[in-house]
Amino acid sequence: MELLKENSIGKLVATNYRAASIFKKYGIDFCCQGNKTIEEACQKKNVSTETLLSDLKEVLEAKSKETIDFNSWPLDLLIDYITKKHHSYVETKILEIKPYLHKLCKVHGQRHPELFEITDQFNASADELTVHMKKEELILFPYVKKLVKASEEKTTLENPHFGTVQNPIAMMMSEHEIEGERFRKIAQLSNDYTPPEDACNTYRVTYAMLKEFEEDLHLHIHLENNILFPKALKLENNL
Repeated sequence: MELLKENSIGKLVATNYRAASIFKKYGIDFCCQGNKTIEEACQKKNVSTETLLSDLKEVLEAKSKETIDFNSWPLDLLIDYITKKHHSYVETKILEIKPYLHKLCKVHGQRHPELFEITDQFNASADELTVHMKKEELILFPYVKKLVKASEEKTTLENPHFGTVQNPIAMMMSEHEIEGERFRKIAQLSNDYTPPEDACNTYRVTYAMLKEFEEDLHLHIHLENNILFPKALKLENNL
């Protein structure tokens, strides 16, 4: 893909995930806001488009053996990867992070009242993500796999009860946006996950875990919004 200011952020990251590091550097959301162009995102963040494009060019031209080309994966394989890696990660980390946040509120909440709101935001996200992932695993993902099978076997597929795959996808993307906003709020409240000077080790570990959780969520949402969902829509239209 030629690097232009008119490029869609989501499509660029889908083509080469190394671009994500530059968008993160400038605080630009490449997952939930992936439909914006580079120029639009730069204007919103008051970032020089030329500087960002220069940074992108340097990163994208660098050779990396570790880059995974998710965009080339079959949809059923991508679904299994999302479920086993990202869904499992979310379920595991929720159980780890909640007790830490509870402890921080109890010990440090009086001096750092923002911890209570961070905890409320995370708990709300944990509850919503748990339900959200089950809807994907029980409804959306199985249907996309049926689309893949019908396409491979050249067979017809009965219309699902939700009409078209566009309907659950629209719902999932809306919920992604809500979770993206929650974590933007958590990042703001925590000063971008920077522990205060009086932070104990538990405090520092908790903030590091929250930051990692957000980063994983960004990749998780990117894989769905910018790769899986557009290809599922295209596949259904072709059938």
